[in-house]
Amino acid sequence: MKVVKKKGENGFLIYDATASTQEVSQALNQASEQFCQQMGIAPVAGKTPAQAVSERLGIKDLDSVIASQAIEMLIPRAIDKQGIVPAFTPDLKADMPLKRGRAFQFSLEVMPKPSYELSDYSPVKFVVQPFLPDEEEIDRQIGLMAKEYMAFVPAEEKPIHAGDSCKLKLETTKDGEVVPGLTIDGRSYTLGEDLMPKGFDEGLDGMVVGETRTFTFEGPGLDDDFNEIMETYECTATLIEVQKEVVPVVNDEWIKNNMPMYKDYDDMRAKIGEEVNKERMKYYEDYKRNAAASKLAERFDGRITDEVYEGAMRDEQRTMRQQVAAAGVTWDEFVEQQGGEQQVSMMMMMSMRQNLVQGYALDAYYRHYNLSYTDDDLNEACFQINPRDPKYARRQMEKNGLGYALREAAERLRACKHLVENADISIAEQ
Repeated sequence: MKVVKKKGENGFLIYDATASTQEVSQALNQASEQFCQQMGIAPVAGKTPAQAVSERLGIKDLDSVIASQAIEMLIPRAIDKQGIVPAFTPDLKADMPLKRGRAFQFSLEVMPKPSYELSDYSPVKFVVQPFLPDEEEIDRQIGLMAKEYMAFVPAEEKPIHAGDSCKLKLETTKDGEVVPGLTIDGRSYTLGEDLMPKGFDEGLDGMVVGETRTFTFEGPGLDDDFNEIMETYECTATLIEVQKEVVPVVNDEWIKNNMPMYKDYDDMRAKIGEEVNKERMKYYEDYKRNAAASKLAERFDGRITDEVYEGAMRDEQRTMRQQVAAAGVTWDEFVEQQGGEQQVSMMMMMSMRQNLVQGYALDAYYRHYNLSYTDDDLNEACFQINPRDPKYARRQMEKNGLGYALREAAERLRACKHLVENADISIAEQ
């Protein structure tokens, strides 16, 4: 994309940009895919998104429907060309419509992000709640580990039902042929755990020790073309013994005999806790960084111009509408849930101002200490954007021209880390 920068009025910069025919097609293709996702139209082999949409929705000219979304995708790519971080997303002006197979000329009025200084750059001081390990999850993990060493022992004789364990002798055939896995002299089994088809448990229900039954049950199988079918099995079962499960007590002696990789019970619990709480600790670190950034923001005493406020407010509204739509709720429903338009506007204004001040404070701190972000900071910033797939988030941002936003996020993350590392942090009493 070709971009020519020139000075505008009131601190704005004018970007005159030309997107090539290839870039226009890429933006339209991307917007088409996004439209299909929003409408729940899955990709169809051998067909373009436009063809799939035409068949499903009857839309004959998809490009005209998604042109505005495609134009929005060209804006960050033009900005990223100049290496300037905007204070807010600029509006695009064009004298021609966006059309596939033709270059697209447009202009942007860009307000560069302002720089501020803080009244004080000394370490911040604040109080945080203590990190509390997830003891219940640690107990659950140890319980699952112990259950792997579970044994079956004789129990009081009674008719067996769902939830009871027993020892069985089984002889099972299918189409007159013996089924090896279900023909055995002694096998421990617990009814009602869905380990076998429902008909198998029904055939055993109510049996007593010494009783022999013959019954049939349906089980899954495959035909000659590997299609899943239900097949009939004939089983003769003898109840040898009623049993109960005995899960071992996990203590130092048991660990010594079965888990030599741990020194003792406390060591095992501590190491399992490290794994269980690894992800939770990431969010706790974010909590501390947010607390530190909030304290730093108290030292911000600059004046944010009306243009920046208004532009940032438009961005906040756009982001919130996208989040509401992604949650499957209409904007009107969301507004009603929040108590009306006035309440939503107040909520967005407070959130937007807090984000602006906190971000500008971190920018000032980053410059003051001459910090540099790392590739790990970039990846961690992407984790905050998309915890499920941070690598995908990074690829998408860089592909879509949002490299400047990613770099800004990494700089502010690095500032937060430095801030916490040097902060005077007190842990609140529980």
